[in-house]
Amino acid sequence: MNRRKFLAASSLAAAPLAAPSIVRAQSTFNWKMTNAYGPGSPFYVEGPGSPTDFCKKVSEMSDGRLNIQHFAAGELIPALEGFDAVRSGVVEMNAANAYFWAGKLPAAQYFTTVPFGLNFQGMNAWLYHGGGMELWDELYEPLGLKALPMGNTGVQMTGWFRDPIESIDDFKDLKMRIPGLAGKVYATLGVDVKLLPGGEIFPALERGVIDAAEFVGPYQDRRLGLQNAAKYYYTTGWHEPSNVTELLMSKKAWDSLPADLQAIVKSAAMACNLESHTWCEANNAEALTDLVENFGVQANVLPAEVVASLKTATAEVLEAGAEADPTTRKIHDAFMAFAAKHHQWSAISEKPYHSL
Repeated sequence: MNRRKFLAASSLAAAPLAAPSIVRAQSTFNWKMTNAYGPGSPFYVEGPGSPTDFCKKVSEMSDGRLNIQHFAAGELIPALEGFDAVRSGVVEMNAANAYFWAGKLPAAQYFTTVPFGLNFQGMNAWLYHGGGMELWDELYEPLGLKALPMGNTGVQMTGWFRDPIESIDDFKDLKMRIPGLAGKVYATLGVDVKLLPGGEIFPALERGVIDAAEFVGPYQDRRLGLQNAAKYYYTTGWHEPSNVTELLMSKKAWDSLPADLQAIVKSAAMACNLESHTWCEANNAEALTDLVENFGVQANVLPAEVVASLKTATAEVLEAGAEADPTTRKIHDAFMAFAAKHHQWSAISEKPYHSL
């Protein structure tokens, strides 16, 4: 009897210590996510692997303990104000691309894409297993932010041009919509670089406000109607061999989640990263065929001498950016060291296969 009384008393005494963790684990969180892209945008807003799909996955995986209300661009805040909205606590999450924040953090561009850099496989290898995520955390933590990769378009098209590109001189005085580090490269060649949200590209190209535009790839570009504003469609993917969708979060909000919900967010983001890329791969081939056969689009590869000039200009731009900022230097050197190893491996594993 004394033993039973002792065990009962011990159990009651221990209960208050365990209760807070149990209560926290069962708490419900209601968050808001904004987006840099407009309502209805495939991949960037809706569809498999999209931000709205991510929100659905998180709710289902957490059994409703973490609910995220999604707002496309313009529904709560303007398209490119998500970074400040998360920092200020207006929302807990934002979906965009890190290179949109280049004016605030030049090094952030490395976590979207690098011209002549890493493809989908290489970028994910660097982020998940090559130290990329640790560098991303190091960059954002002082600002009270946390980021995860949540999507990837894979290689993108060079873009749409109203006139053909036959030499590097054709870029001089060209007005072009192009974001990120590629925009800086083009600027050194005399391009008048414009940063426009997706919904503004077609009217600008149609009216001649811009002469050329880069967006994503055949499926997405066709949806915007870019084939009705320009007919010369070029590829090499030099500027964006992959393109990471950034899930940006408030670090304070992230830290408030119990471990199991953090694991669910990570898993849902990784699932969307894979699913979004496979969706792009499944749809771009048909869309490109349709553009060429039914809209009179001329799909061409950039001339080799143009690509060579772009590669030289890219190296100069990246080095100048690294020289100007110690943080960018650290991330640049780490990215390039990993890229050199990955390129060496892909030259043995992937390139021979694609040349068959």
